[in-house]
Amino acid sequence: MAYSIMLDAGHGGQDPGAVYKGRQEKDDNLKLALAVGKILENNGINVLYTRTTDVYQTPFEKAQLANQAKVDYFISFHRNSSSGEDKYTGVEVLVYDKSGIKYQMAENILGALGEIGFREIGVKERPGLVVLRKTRMPALLIETGFINSEKDNQLFDNKFAEIAQSIADAILGTLDKEIIEEPLYYRVQTGAFRNRKNADRMLYQLLEKGYPSFLLHENGLFKVQTGAYRQLGNAVRMEQRLREDGYHTVIVTR
Repeated sequence: MAYSIMLDAGHGGQDPGAVYKGRQEKDDNLKLALAVGKILENNGINVLYTRTTDVYQTPFEKAQLANQAKVDYFISFHRNSSSGEDKYTGVEVLVYDKSGIKYQMAENILGALGEIGFREIGVKERPGLVVLRKTRMPALLIETGFINSEKDNQLFDNKFAEIAQSIADAILGTLDKEIIEEPLYYRVQTGAFRNRKNADRMLYQLLEKGYPSFLLHENGLFKVQTGAYRQLGNAVRMEQRLREDGYHTVIVTR
């Protein structure tokens, strides 16, 4: 299946977003959206953009563009800001609610950015955001560090290519795409069933508990798996959480 994704560089034009020492959020957002988009395109994804230049659009217009294009996913790029300089650090991913594949994708992106060195704030529900509420497809918003944090800006600048690659890989991993030159992902499996109802029962239980779990049908078995990690350590940590919650687990690769 060829997926289509609309990437949104937050803010633009007369709306600079957050500003810190002359650095404007809108510029960082556009740079990252275009870099991630190029990697996705190289891996067979049909990528569309809300903007590729420095123009202004309302959040409602951004959501309308995605709806009119009937894309499969909508991902918005932003940078965070706080009331005081160097007061906070970290990345977070915002979703309308913690359900479905958008939540799985958000968790995987968060973990990927954590591997680079960002503090993981978490995946948070923001049902009031227009680009998450008005889009008719799975949508999420990535806050790639605080723009008024010297530490986060250093990470953003010095590891920019790695950040773009990690976000793209997390998206592709969630969509179960083959990654060029990066084919290995670690996943935590909690069950393999011949009966679909038994697999669904475990899947729904995991999702209700907030795990980014999904179902795969392979070799006549319905496999319940959680996460898609490039680093084994992240899979081990997820496995520990699941075991503490009473699940029998095995780490698998794909």
